[in-house]
Amino acid sequence: MAEVAKLIANGPRAAMLDLLMDGQAYPAGVLAREAGVAASTASGHLGALADRGLVTIERVGRQRRYRLSGSEVAHAIESLSALAPTIGVSSLRQSTRAGQLRRARTCYDHLAGRLGVAVTESFVARRALREIDGAFEVTPSGRSLFEGIGIDLEWARRRKRGFALLCQDWTERRTHLGGALGAAVCDRFIDLAWIRRRPRERSVILTDEGVKRLTALGIELEPALRVG
Repeated sequence: MAEVAKLIANGPRAAMLDLLMDGQAYPAGVLAREAGVAASTASGHLGALADRGLVTIERVGRQRRYRLSGSEVAHAIESLSALAPTIGVSSLRQSTRAGQLRRARTCYDHLAGRLGVAVTESFVARRALREIDGAFEVTPSGRSLFEGIGIDLEWARRRKRGFALLCQDWTERRTHLGGALGAAVCDRFIDLAWIRRRPRERSVILTDEGVKRLTALGIELEPALRVG
């Protein structure tokens, strides 16, 4: 644990891991710019992360791209973020980005922030999900709801990971839906154009179509969530 904590406890590496929390794969040059270091320095950091199994390397043609090695790493980073103190912002760009992340973002491959919490709490209130032994269970009415929006629950159950997990949200200090089901919900919302990703950002945008469809599902969306 100390070895992994020491590896993460580095400004440039933490910045690169934070960008990779959107579940996408990036070349070293993009991660270097995000971390504010030279490309050669970024390569050394990424090599150390790869050696410890925190990131994996993919080859796309002659280019190497890096992504988090799995949901377990993402969960550890999100949990550490929940324990970290709040840092004040010092620029308009930082303030805007912080607001976007808090409103709606991905936690690796599932929804987080106010949107992720609102969706999860609405599913629980509608008795589509119920909490049992530290995880969520899909109820019969939940099966109808999820399958009604095109989510294959059996496929999600066959994934080699937890099915419907409680994930502690680091900005809201409440739980959102993680695991294979959380990933399936996020993917489906993207496929339906209810949300869309921002380029090279963890934050996502709730579209007008998303507002309409999620409201029709009985999900309460505070006005702040409707801001792009």
